[in-house]
This record gives sequence, structure tokens and C-alpha cells, in this order.
Amino acid sequence: MHSSLNKKEVTKVCPQGCCPTLLFINSSQQSLNNTTKPRNSSSQCRQTFATTTSSSIFPNTKFTNHECLPSLHESFTEFMKVYPQFSETEKIDSLRAKEYYHLSFLNQSCLDYIGIGLFSYYQRQQHDASKTQLSSSPSTSTPFQSPQQYSDIPFFSISYKTGNLKTLLLHGGKESEFESAMRRRIMKFLNISENDYFMVFTANRTSAFKLVADSYPFQSCKKLLTVYDYESEAVEAMISSSEKRGAKSISAEFSWPRLRIQSTKLKKMIVSDNNKKKNKKTKSGLFVFPLHSRVTGARYPYLWMRTAQENGWHVLIDACALGPKDMDSFGLSLFQPDFLICSFYKVFGENPSGFGCLFVKKSSISLLEPSTCAGIVNLVPESSLFNLSEDSSSNNQVEVNQKSPSILQEQELSSMSSFSGRMQTPQFVKVKGVQSEELKAPEGCGTVDEKRVVEKNQIKNVEDSKNGSFDIECRCLDQVDSLGLTKVTNRGRYLINWLVNSLLKLKHPNDEGAPLVKIYGPKIRFDRGPALAFNVYDWKGEKVEPVLVQKLADRNNISLSYGFLHHIWFADKYSEEKGRVLQRKEGKGEKVTANKKKDRDNLGVTVVTAALSFLANFEDVYKLWTFVARFLDADFVEKERWRYTALNQKTIEV
Repeated sequence: MHSSLNKKEVTKVCPQGCCPTLLFINSSQQSLNNTTKPRNSSSQCRQTFATTTSSSIFPNTKFTNHECLPSLHESFTEFMKVYPQFSETEKIDSLRAKEYYHLSFLNQSCLDYIGIGLFSYYQRQQHDASKTQLSSSPSTSTPFQSPQQYSDIPFFSISYKTGNLKTLLLHGGKESEFESAMRRRIMKFLNISENDYFMVFTANRTSAFKLVADSYPFQSCKKLLTVYDYESEAVEAMISSSEKRGAKSISAEFSWPRLRIQSTKLKKMIVSDNNKKKNKKTKSGLFVFPLHSRVTGARYPYLWMRTAQENGWHVLIDACALGPKDMDSFGLSLFQPDFLICSFYKVFGENPSGFGCLFVKKSSISLLEPSTCAGIVNLVPESSLFNLSEDSSSNNQVEVNQKSPSILQEQELSSMSSFSGRMQTPQFVKVKGVQSEELKAPEGCGTVDEKRVVEKNQIKNVEDSKNGSFDIECRCLDQVDSLGLTKVTNRGRYLINWLVNSLLKLKHPNDEGAPLVKIYGPKIRFDRGPALAFNVYDWKGEKVEPVLVQKLADRNNISLSYGFLHHIWFADKYSEEKGRVLQRKEGKGEKVTANKKKDRDNLGVTVVTAALSFLANFEDVYKLWTFVARFLDADFVEKERWRYTALNQKTIEV
């Protein structure tokens, strides 16, 4: 729809030209790289961006009636006046229309999970069509006998295996050419060198964190220090596992109301032990650091990584919330973390399942302890599953079943997404009556005989290798590479800041003009991430439950999620507000235990969350804005409940 808008109406309002092109350069990187621009120039640009956004988007305006909001066309025209360089990202709109046309067809705005997909929807449809063609061919022709490369058949399922992570890292394991090609493609995309890091496929993000916790030497490096302003299933799994192994877990705190890292306390946690050590070479423990919050969008100074390393900590970088090309500006060679975790899903807007990636620095492998760990997986191409089924169907040794996701997968999906679109359950292969050792997967996942799958892959690989090595076509990764860091970063920056500013313009029509929306964490900022945490309040000042907001949004084809902010620190001047803000997390119960740390961790704020992918467009954020504005109508929830019942559907639970 953007191409139909009148570009002649767009005027340039930023004569400095700094807003559209300056990439996010972390303040710590400036201190490490003398070739960057002077700090005052960068600060001035950031300030100019924030001021321009605040003063130019609906200036001196407040909206008290959702029916009086400007139209999509009017809003986009004003948006382009403030951010004229947004037109430089039109290639993404064309890409979305061609490769992800299902989003427009379904009129779905997917704002409920953050990350990057491997394949495009168009690529998936091509694959399904070719598979249907092959399966409908005459019976004398066996499917997949044609000389297709894996690059034409990139889709896969995962098979679980148990093993020793340290042994796998030291001696390697059987890896199909498909997995090898996928690993090379991902490491190239992330700019991670195979000379420095070893990569392991995991079932998901949670599995990767738990693998590190199960192998890290907490007996000698006793502390686990995490920096998260929200509750994460993955981090909770790591904390639980590490505490069982004797670790003392501690957490950074975040100052109310802007949720910035409480720097004084965090620095004390990092350096205190180092000052007491007689042997400075003894490590304090594991420092787990997300480059930014996947819930509030807060970016954290990279300097914390260097500070931790200088004070005897091993460092794990959580890169799961990074933008698609953020690793290009991360400076991995400067910080060289011991561990790095990221995750990929298959197709944006269709199937958020995928796998996790655990990277271990090769020089850090020796510190790990031998431990049998769950969560390591093989990637099994669909062609291998099909061939395995075809070859064994005559003697009934193999059954191919649809299985529900494992417990770990369910935990991961609940933590990163409330995805409401079409879900596909992965396929797993069950092998019976085979002499070789089986690999046991978590309950509900079936079992996979690794040996037969690897042998099938090896036979296929021998045939493929005659024509040289092959690459897997990960069309989404290719698309992001072609777009580059500047376009992807700037597009997200313009959209998220417009959304924040517009939400803050919504006011209740009462004498106080109370704001409809409360935003947690950074508001309008040049360097904020593309995630947003907020709550909606009614005209009485009472919070509308995030679960209800999420359900109502889903009925309006907007996929949101919700999270739990915690580790919040209140200064004395906010002591009265503390009692009104904090709540006990649902399901934790009201019982106070003797463990003050656990009780403190159970207190926080439940929030609605929205996340913008690189494919998000202006219509997505406009739809969210106009949906939230409907809560300005005091009877909106009641009207929706009546409407839901009138359509003979199950009544919404409030």
C-alpha cells in the first residue's frame, strides 16, 4: 500500500541528515575504537532524532476518542515528513509483498516474537508444491529420485540425541552434509569464524542455556550473574540447573521507572570477588549478558562485557534478541565471549519453530565438565525422513507420525511467543526393531535412529559431492544480507519510535487527561531496540490485564504477547509507588517463603509486549495504535464480550 501514497507530499525536515544514516554505535565501542565519530557528534544526533520525533509527530495533540484518529493514509504521510529516509527501505515492502504475501492475504500483523527466519514463505510454498508434484507422479517413479540438491529441499525436522557436550566439542560427531551446510550458512550470516568457535545445534533457546549450565564448572567458578529485566524460560532453566550444581545465582537490578541497569550495584557484583582473590587467575563464574532486552527494547552498554572479563568472569552473550544484521556491528573480535547463543525459526509469520545455536569459543572448551546433556539435536532433511520411510515401509520397521512439540519446545514457544497464526507440528521418525543404538528424545517426541539417518545422508552426500559441495538456500537470510544493516536498522528505528510517540498521545477524556498507555523501559530513543513493553489503563486508572489485551488483539488479527518484568529497584522517592506497581506473578501463589531472594524474584509487573521484525511495515504499527486507542471507549471490553457471544463463540475469559 505504500507505493500508492503520494510521494510529492513528503518533505525533508532533518537538515542535519544524521537521523537516517548513522548506525547505532555503542558508547563502549567508542571508547575502544578511536576511529569513531566524536562522542558529542553522536550524542547531538541522537538528541536531534528524539527531539524531532517528539515535536513533529502529532505535535501538541492528544487523542481522546478512537474514532477521531487520522486515517492510515494521513498518518503515513505525516510519518514520511518526519522520516523521509524511510522511502529508502521500500525494497523491504516489495520483498514482503512477493515472498511473504500470506501476511497481506491473512491481514495478519505478527508482533509477538523477535528473531530471524531461515526461509521465506514463498520458498516454503514452492517446496510444498514440488513435493506434491513428485508424490503424485506414477508409482514406478519414486519421489526424490530426481537429481535435486539439498538447496532445493531445505526443510527439515529435528531429532534429539543425548551426549556429552565436551566430548562433542573436542572430538566432533557425525554431521551430515546438510547440517554442515546449514552450520556454514549460519556462521557466515553471523560473521562468526569457524577457526574461533564451535557450533552446536540445540532444540531451542532454552536447551542451549541449559546445556551451558549443565557443563559449566560451577564447583570452582561458583557464581552465575544474569542481566535480564524480564522473566525468561531459558534463563530460569539455566538458573535452576546451575543452583542444583552448587552455583550461587545473582541478578542485576533495573531502576524504576525507566528500567535502566542499576550500574552501581552491578559493578559491585562484578568486581567485589576479584578484589578479594588471592589468585587473580581464578574465575568468579559465568556472566550472562543480553545485548538488549527482547521485551522492553532496552540496549545495554557493551562495556559491561569487558568489565566482567577484566574481573575474572567467563561471558555468555545472549544474541537471540539481536536484529537481523546487528552482528555486523557487534565487534565479536573485540569481546570474544566464551559462549554465544542465538536462535532461528523457519518461516516468519507461519511457523516459529526452528532450533537454537550454541557457540563455544574453542579456547574455552577445556574449562567445561563432562556431563550427559539433553537438548543437542540433529537436523534431519525432509527428504531423509521420506526416503527412510519409503525404504522400510515393506517390513513395517519405520513409522512416520505427527508428534506434538516436546516440553522444551512448549516452554520456548510460551516464553518467546503467543503465536496465533497457523502452527505446524514437526515430523519425527520412529524406528523399530533396529539393532543399532537408538537416540531417545524427550517424552512426546518419539525416537530417531541416528545411525540410519546419518547413513542415508552419507549415501546422498556421496552422490551430491560428485558435483561439488552444495549450499543451502536460506532465502530469508539471503534477503537480509542483500538489504544490509543500514536499511534494516533504520526501518525498525523509525517504526518503533513512531509507535511509542503515538501511543503516548492517547489520553482518557477526563479532567485529568490520564494517559491510556504506560510504557516500560526506553521511550523515544535513537538507539532503542524494536521491542516494546506497555500496559493499558482504563479511565479509573486500573490496569487492563495483559492477557485480555492479547486476546482482543488476536481477534483483530494482531499477534501480541505478554511478559513479566522483574528485578526492579525503587529509589526512596518511589517507595510509595512501589506497593502499587509490583504484583506477584500469576501462578506463584501468595505464600511468602523463607527465601527472600525467591520472594523478590516473584514480584514484578505483567506487561503486554510487541516486537517488530525487519518485515514490519507502517500498517502493522498503525493497526496496533488504532487497536489500543479503542480502549479509550470505556465500554470497549463489554462490547467485545457481547460481540464474541453473539457470534456463538466461547465467551472471552476476563
